[in-house]
Amino acid sequence: MPASILGEVVDLPESEVLRDRITRLDCPSCGSAHVAQVLGDNGGISYVCTACGHSWS
Repeated sequence: MPASILGEVVDLPESEVLRDRITRLDCPSCGSAHVAQVLGDNGGISYVCTACGHSWS
């Protein structure tokens, strides 16, 4: 068993890897994949990049 979950990625079917690429959010400002989903002011969904601090909805 690998010491990291990253070692398991090579065993995923191609469809799972493709789905990950499609659903992953990237920051429109810096391109980082370190994005958190947060609750907006009026109950809407917003996102914030934990790398650069950029937020959007």
